[in-house]
Amino acid sequence: MRTRVRYGRRRVERISRDATLGGLFLSFFKIGTVGFGGGLAVISQIRALVVQQRHWLTDQEFTEGFALAQSLPGTNAGNTATYIGLKLRGWRGACVSMAGFILPSMLMMIALAILYRRLRFLPDTDRLFHGLNAAVVALILVTAWRIGRNTLIKKWQWILGVLSCLAVAFFNATVIEVVFAAGIVGIFIDSFAEKQWQRWRAARTPAGRRRERIALRMIARRRERRAGSQKQEFYGGYLTRAIAEERVRRAAEAVAGKVKAEESVEKEEGDGFHKTPETKLRSIGVLGLSLPVFAKLGLLFTLSTIFLRMGAVTFGGGFVMIPLIESEVVNSHQWLTHQEFADATALGQITPGPVLITATFIGYRVAGTFGALVATISIFLPAFLMTIAAGASLRRFRTNEIVQSFLRGVAPAVVGLLVAAALSIGRAGIHSWIGMSITVAALFVLIRFRPNAFWVILGAGVIRLLFGLIVG
Repeated sequence: MRTRVRYGRRRVERISRDATLGGLFLSFFKIGTVGFGGGLAVISQIRALVVQQRHWLTDQEFTEGFALAQSLPGTNAGNTATYIGLKLRGWRGACVSMAGFILPSMLMMIALAILYRRLRFLPDTDRLFHGLNAAVVALILVTAWRIGRNTLIKKWQWILGVLSCLAVAFFNATVIEVVFAAGIVGIFIDSFAEKQWQRWRAARTPAGRRRERIALRMIARRRERRAGSQKQEFYGGYLTRAIAEERVRRAAEAVAGKVKAEESVEKEEGDGFHKTPETKLRSIGVLGLSLPVFAKLGLLFTLSTIFLRMGAVTFGGGFVMIPLIESEVVNSHQWLTHQEFADATALGQITPGPVLITATFIGYRVAGTFGALVATISIFLPAFLMTIAAGASLRRFRTNEIVQSFLRGVAPAVVGLLVAAALSIGRAGIHSWIGMSITVAALFVLIRFRPNAFWVILGAGVIRLLFGLIVG
């Protein structure tokens, strides 16, 4: 028995060391099982495995993949896993890498969703979740601060970040509207406004004004030449237009005649068909039995549509989607209460893998196991497909000026959305001065010592539970 176990362990290790489909799945399954803390904590584990242990990629290749992952929606860790699988084994490698990375956290979240109601009936559970929510608010604020240090460089970026926060937190704007509006503003300012401003400043000098006058004269001469050439080449246009209008009229008459013929045939067939009472009863019975199935399918379709839309605009990581999920799940459809949503966010933090796995919990609460599966696939699918498409032409994607300008506008909006997410979770999950104190303490610990976020969140929950037992 020992020999068999030893042989099986060596075989698994050998498979995982090779860049086969099985090796990729086992490697990322291991990271998905122990990858607590999310964000850079999981990225460092992926780098240690792929670069240092397995030697699948060089540091330069891994850095390029990570830069691509940060430029796309979704989680950085999930996009990096997809890129590594694509680089090593094509689209099949990307599929197995992403599946291995998500599967452990999805199974854990389904188990927590099943036990959630029973956990809620246990004594002092509210105090535990109170501490977890307070630490999650601190983690979101620290994430916003770290992103903002590197992205809020210019004055217009600060203004865009503040406006994004206010639009979501106080004016009920959706994240989709804010992200696309910020991207368009980034394209306008970065690609047009700043360049025009620099040209205007340069044109205020005497030499600049002289160059401007010369340029205007040259443009006027070109327009005159172009107008003259167009006048000489234009002839017979009315004849072509008349022929085209005649052909359109004939085609419309032919289509109208065909439609009338089909309507007359359908009317004759309908007059000759009469339903018997047995046929009507059978149709009513089939319709009654199929209504629950159609209702379930409609619910799954709605769930899939919502999370597909979220997964396509979650630039900056999973925390950015929290206001959007709350707006859709709590306010619009009322599938969860504010407290249940805050608890789901906390559970998404204490489980391994990305915070977007919160979608699994919501999907299970809405439509059971199928709902959890549909929500999980939908939230990760857009970023997965975009990573495959961009990874196939990495250099062209990174050098595209329009794409980079769009991302420069989205980056400050992400900071504002993170602050709005912290306010949203704080309103629902922090109910006393004790929770506020835990948030401040967690902020200090995360900024000063930079520990793994998993231990900070779990420690905050335990401290709040013990404090409640002592004070009463």
